[in-house]
Amino acid sequence: MEKQSGKQSQQTENTYQIRPNFKNKFRSAIVKDILHSILNERLTGTLYHSENTSQLCREISDEIKGKLKELNLARYKYIVQVVIGEQRGEGVKMAARCFWDADTDNYATETFINESLFCVAAAYGVFLY
Repeated sequence: MEKQSGKQSQQTENTYQIRPNFKNKFRSAIVKDILHSILNERLTGTLYHSENTSQLCREISDEIKGKLKELNLARYKYIVQVVIGEQRGEGVKMAARCFWDADTDNYATETFINESLFCVAAAYGVFLY
């Protein structure tokens, strides 16, 4: 270990690994299950209140991001988006466009709907080269 400005830093060897191995890839099915369980747990029985929606979106997205980090997928960056709206019977369309590597990067989405609100959560896993 080297000592730099009062902090200890650890030198690591380069692995020259440019792709994750098969078992360490971002898997949509596993992430979709995580999204489903968190949305059901947090939103079942919840009524829509515009004052609380922003905070609720942040809390849910932080919880999702925390669960994704527990998967311990090395060198993945996670992007989580949560949208909550009032359920009025109107249609809503959402779209996202990304520039990524289809071999390593992936995403999962989940939708929750009750009498009062709808919620769409999307989680993206992007491998860092």
